[in-house]
Amino acid sequence: MSIMVLKTNPALEFAAEYLQRKGFNVTDVPDDQVRHLLLPIPSFAAGSKYITPVLAALSKSVIISGGNLDHLVLDAYHTVDFLKDPYYLAHNAAITAECAIRLVKKNWRDLPVLILGWGRIGKCLGKALGELGANVAIAARKETDLAIIQALGANSVPIDDITSDLGRYSVIFNTVPEMILPELNCHPDCIAVELASKPGMAGREILSARGLPGKYAPEASGELIAKTFIRLSLGKEETL
Repeated sequence: MSIMVLKTNPALEFAAEYLQRKGFNVTDVPDDQVRHLLLPIPSFAAGSKYITPVLAALSKSVIISGGNLDHLVLDAYHTVDFLKDPYYLAHNAAITAECAIRLVKKNWRDLPVLILGWGRIGKCLGKALGELGANVAIAARKETDLAIIQALGANSVPIDDITSDLGRYSVIFNTVPEMILPELNCHPDCIAVELASKPGMAGREILSARGLPGKYAPEASGELIAKTFIRLSLGKEETL
């Protein structure tokens, strides 16, 4: 049995190296000995043409792992979708938060920062920035979220009220995949960072930072992919 890894980016290259160190037979050549195919995550960001010739050379019984695998070309295959796994998503959010903090390159001590959204990335950002000494405000909709944000020591802001005081923030991170600020009227020196899968801010220059783990932390991202593959696709115990 062999595992074929489509090494289309550095994260997949590190994933293949990790699997090899663990003693698995890893290949990048499609043949009838391949039992598992590991795709990039998300798997169809660049369309499906790249995978069609690979599938043609593999057995129909091959198990395909990746992300966002609900695609017509895979209808006949058994798939394992990492982007439906809460543990992968949580650890990937933590890597994303770490990358976002490094990307901005600020002295965070007492720096006023606004985080839009209290999802996985918002939670990880709030924790990490708080530990760095930033003056963190987090915008959320639900009263229960606003309450827990306060209890954790951050400033909570109802998301409908954020436009009233944007000028006080030096950095704004958006993690909400819908348009929250169509007119981002913040301080001219403010750095606005878009982390969501769909734009949530507009009206001025926005630093687009989607897909950070694969770009800025490919080794950590690759290790997470490999560990998730071992756990979900091979059914073996592996600590994330």
